[in-house]
Amino acid sequence: MKAMVCEAFGGPEVLALRDLPDPPPPGAGEIQVRIQARGVQYVDVLMLAGKYQFRPEPPFIPGGEAAGEVVAVGEGVTAFKIGDRVMSRHTLGACATMGNAKAALCDKIPDSMSLEAAGVFRSAYQTAYHALVQRGRMRDGEWVLVHGAAGGIGIAAIQVAKVFGAKVIATASTEEKRQACLEEGADYAIDYRNGFTDEVKKLTGGKGVDIVYDPIGDKVAEESLRCLAWCGRLLILGFLGGGPTNIRSNCLLIKGIDAIGVRVGGLTEAAPDLAIANMKLLIDLAGQGLLKPRISHSFPLEQAKDALQAVIDRAVIGKAVLVG
Repeated sequence: MKAMVCEAFGGPEVLALRDLPDPPPPGAGEIQVRIQARGVQYVDVLMLAGKYQFRPEPPFIPGGEAAGEVVAVGEGVTAFKIGDRVMSRHTLGACATMGNAKAALCDKIPDSMSLEAAGVFRSAYQTAYHALVQRGRMRDGEWVLVHGAAGGIGIAAIQVAKVFGAKVIATASTEEKRQACLEEGADYAIDYRNGFTDEVKKLTGGKGVDIVYDPIGDKVAEESLRCLAWCGRLLILGFLGGGPTNIRSNCLLIKGIDAIGVRVGGLTEAAPDLAIANMKLLIDLAGQGLLKPRISHSFPLEQAKDALQAVIDRAVIGKAVLVG
């Protein structure tokens, strides 16, 4: 098989295309997939740099989500057969042309969904749904402020929020990205770089938002506290802005704010049955056409370096996919 291998810690340049032996036959409860599409995530950037909480030692094949065709099934697997189109979850190894995966963590692809869309679906939509609906307790009619809204988990958050009846204010840094947010269903899209509190208050009639969905952290998280309404929820998803903020507890006290950490990998580890049920629901919504990944960049597998650099440069709107 072909695979992109991380041969040392560093940037995208540490990846090399290699010919490797195919994986062994799938074990009990596993399927083997001929992988044809893979999602590219910022997690991959961190993993290559040795800065993610899960830190495999090189050499390793990165990639955690993929889509392709079942070519073999292991003992005890009844939900899949050879030839099925599936989206698969991998701890590592998606940046290859073959891979084994636990059948319980794989799902059939709706007929209406392309392999490319399926390859980038799982992580972003699981994150958005778990964050907004389960951790954020989002209700119909509430206001949601989505930061980093033109990114993969941002676009997913816009779509999930709208499906469940929320009103969405998206923040993004360029007019092109803000337009993309509006196209994906956001009610408003604003530039956050010179402050956003006044605009958020104006759009919500002075009330503020009920939920802030924040993968940025740093000063964006700090200002977001001023945008929250009484009993608002700050969802902390990451620190793309340079690091965490020092949240002042008096802000939480005065407004009755909940500061809530969100890590979908933690959900998978602590409550795997719930994570599986979430995916079933999300795939059903996708099959109805209510959730659809936005893919701005497509690269062949051998150009994984370029795909990761596009993520680093924040050139991607929605998702980037590796095909072939």
